[in-house]
Amino acid sequence: MTTVRDIYAFLDGWAPFSTAMSFDNAGLLAGSGREEVRRAVLALDITPDVVREAAASGAQLLVSHHPVIFNPLRRLAPGSAPWLLAANGLAAICAHTNLDLAPGGVNTCLAARLGLANVRTLGVDAPSGLPESLCGELPAPMEPRDFALFVRDALGCEGVEYTEGSTPVRTVGLCSGAGGSYFPEDPAAAGIQAFVTGEAHHHELLAAREAGLTLVAAGHYHTEAVVLVPLRDRLADAFPDVMFSVAASSLAPSHRL
Repeated sequence: MTTVRDIYAFLDGWAPFSTAMSFDNAGLLAGSGREEVRRAVLALDITPDVVREAAASGAQLLVSHHPVIFNPLRRLAPGSAPWLLAANGLAAICAHTNLDLAPGGVNTCLAARLGLANVRTLGVDAPSGLPESLCGELPAPMEPRDFALFVRDALGCEGVEYTEGSTPVRTVGLCSGAGGSYFPEDPAAAGIQAFVTGEAHHHELLAAREAGLTLVAAGHYHTEAVVLVPLRDRLADAFPDVMFSVAASSLAPSHRL
């Protein structure tokens, strides 16, 4: 019999929850850990629709990237995701920044989706000593606009925001999600011509342009959803008695025109 605690322990051995960044709320956020798991549903976010889908499928566990409880709850509102988890007796494990940092985690999956070779550490998270950003090589150089279009198509985005760097792109840095501040201050010295992330602030786009860097902001969801299928497969291999699936209602929360 597989329990929630067994799945938590497996994730903790690969992407230790202790390595999550200080602002984070990763871990077992609903349930006791003693629940038997026969079916589990994966999602980037635990939304009310995802909880309803999991409950309708007969699942006992939801595994998500983003924490379903991030800020202190002052009220448990009927119909909210935490309320629905409790009402349906569903456990929830949320692996957030610990999964970003882990080998084989979100950033690794993003590098694989972009087809990068010789993937290696670009920047290090000081508290954990783990890579907070990665870099790797494209098969062949691309002009900046062509590279931005390549990222759009590789991640299935409706559109991307980008700065047009001063040189063709061969070596690419990346940090999934809200990683616009993680590109090196001197990209040329770091050996990268482009940086891919989910979100970038206006001042970060300006800094990238001034540095001659092609910065591609492809959307928080699209740079992180790449982990869901590999995570499902990893869990299914470890727990063959449990049926793991990705929530059909785990969708990007917005659209680009």
